Amino acid sequence: MTQVSKYPISKEVADRIFEIFLKSFVAIKNKEEADQFITNFLTPTEKIMLAKRLAIAFLLEKGYDYRTIQRIIRVSTATIASVNLVRLHGSEGYKKLIAKILREESIKNFLEEATIKLLSIPATSTKGGGAYRYLKQELEKNKRRRISW
Repeated sequence: MTQVSKYPISKEVADRIFEIFLKSFVAIKNKEEADQFITNFLTPTEKIMLAKRLAIAFLLEKGYDYRTIQRIIRVSTATIASVNLVRLHGSEGYKKLIAKILREESIKNFLEEATIKLLSIPATSTKGGGAYRYLKQELEKNKRRRISW
C-alpha cells in the first residue's frame, strides 16, 4: 500500500515538487520516452495499478458493466466504483484523456474500414486480384483478432 512520509513538507515545497512532476510529463515527446520514464519512475506494481485504473475508466466510458470489467481487468467492484466516482464527479482529467483516446480509435477504425472497402474493388477482379484479396483478408483477420474496447 502506498504511503506518504510522516515528516511533512511546506506547502511551497510541495507545490514546487508537483510543478516539476507535471512538467516532466509534459516534456515527454514520444512513446519511447514515455516508456523509459515510466519504467524508471514507477515500480511494476504501480504501473499495473495506474494502467488498470485508466482501463477501468475507458471501459466504463464505453458502457461496460461492473461485472464485465471485473472479469476482464481482474479488479474488485470497489476499485471500479472508486474509479467511476472520480470519473463522474472529479475533475475533467479522465474524461478528456478518454475522449482523446476514443477519437483516435474512431479515426483508426474509419481508416481501416475505408482501406478494406478500397481493397475489395480490385480483390473481386479475376486477373491480378490475388494480392488485393490477400491484403483484404489479412486486414479483416487482424481486425477480428483485436480486442475492441
